[in-house]
Amino acid sequence: MNTINKESFLREFMHEIWNEKNLEKIEKYIHNQYTIHLDPGDPWQGKTLSRSEFKNRLESGSFEPFPDIHFEITSAIEEEDYVAVTWILTGTNLGKIGEHPPTKRTINTTGITVYHFKDDLINGHTQIFDRKTVMKQLGFI
Repeated sequence: MNTINKESFLREFMHEIWNEKNLEKIEKYIHNQYTIHLDPGDPWQGKTLSRSEFKNRLESGSFEPFPDIHFEITSAIEEEDYVAVTWILTGTNLGKIGEHPPTKRTINTTGITVYHFKDDLINGHTQIFDRKTVMKQLGFI
């Protein structure tokens, strides 16, 4: 039995955590065991993270390289313990990515993420997005 509207909850999470960078609110949204089921190119794929590891992943892998990272949800479907969203990702590369220095270039790409829920919290995702376009936009390939 659903006790929350998961689509609304996920939209709030995307706004508060990803777009507004309110990391002190992670506990409100993220289960203490967050599994990255599928996310090709993500070094955390296949791993289960604690909330603090999830926060560190966001800071080092997303917010430091792209301080203005922004997700626009273009569609969403809720089904039992899952919410699937398509999105547009934009941002400006102002921090290092691995050994690459900041490019000051902007990115604009699309993707789809299926978020998994447990105990009315987000406990993982399955995701595909166009990383090749991002690499081209940054001038890495």
